[in-house]
Amino acid sequence: MPKPCLLLQLRPERSAADDEYQAIRRGADLPADRFVRIQMDRGLPDIDLDEFAAVIVGGGPSNVSSPDDEKYEYQRAFEPTLKKLIAEIVARDFPYLGACYGLGILADVLGGEVGRQRYGEGVGAPTIELTESAATDPLLRGLPTRFRAFVGHKEACQDVPPGAVLLAGSAACPVQMIRAGQHVYATQFHPELDGDGLAIRIETYRHAGYFDPAEAEYLIALGHRESVTVPRRILYRFATRYCAERAGDPVICE
Repeated sequence: MPKPCLLLQLRPERSAADDEYQAIRRGADLPADRFVRIQMDRGLPDIDLDEFAAVIVGGGPSNVSSPDDEKYEYQRAFEPTLKKLIAEIVARDFPYLGACYGLGILADVLGGEVGRQRYGEGVGAPTIELTESAATDPLLRGLPTRFRAFVGHKEACQDVPPGAVLLAGSAACPVQMIRAGQHVYATQFHPELDGDGLAIRIETYRHAGYFDPAEAEYLIALGHRESVTVPRRILYRFATRYCAERAGDPVICE
């Protein structure tokens, strides 16, 4: 029996968390029984990586760079355990895909600087550009070198973390995707999101400081007009390579 993929979520808002789970599962094209879902705001137990094929860490309202006294109580509870897990993932070069917060926590563990000084992005769909290193990467080779992706984050990597390879960037945020080792990946953009999912998050986080609440309807309409397809192909390739019933290098022209 193939091992499942572990999804670690940090969204206490149930509608946003449930939609994120469904979006990741659809993008990965895996049945529900191939995912183990842990909502870390409810607690994070010790994880035995040998029980899983890969680990995915999603995004949410938490910020790695916030002072401890400004972090949510649930974040202060799960984050030390999560950092230990990610340190083990890096040491073992265990398959990992982080998105948004999932990039920030990986960069922090790698010894990189994550902060709000520069490179935060409002809600939108900037153009992502692949680097030369992406041309030979199993998740990215053969994909368009420029594509749109949904973003929205207050903090960002201030530089490429030590030991990581830069795979993608954008004009406003130079670190949009990295790889550490051969199997540890993370993106600043959200590979699972489509226009409907973005609308749910805009409504959920309307007053969370990501954008002017008066712009919510405009941003929802903008999200529905955008053509965002390549990021989900990256998610699909990750799942195909590590979590599918017959895992292996993904077919380039899926």
